[in-house]
Amino acid sequence: MRCVLVDDDTAYLHVARAVLERDGVTVAGIAHSCAEAIERTAELQPDVLLIDIRLGEESGFEVARQLAGRGQGPTLIMISTDAREDYADLVAESPAAGFVAKAELSAAAIYRILSPQ
Repeated sequence: MRCVLVDDDTAYLHVARAVLERDGVTVAGIAHSCAEAIERTAELQPDVLLIDIRLGEESGFEVARQLAGRGQGPTLIMISTDAREDYADLVAESPAAGFVAKAELSAAAIYRILSPQ
């Protein structure tokens, strides 16, 4: 599985990349903003896009809407330091396949969203 991480926190991006790569996920690229996320997705064609809900002044939900509007693309998964319950309604209404708390980010968490039982 190839993914792109989208987060405005550079320190978190390094930690998340290390965790995912240790779990066997290829982190094909990273992005810090909505525009970079769209650019990296077109350029790298990942299987999964992990999008922070709060990208500084921007919204990760906006990235999800823009990418979903382009048709076929990666599976979109929202991430946040906040609790799942804080965003449950917004995630459900968005084109994202699911949500993972940043503290729980792992290959297993991604696969649970990709292959629900």
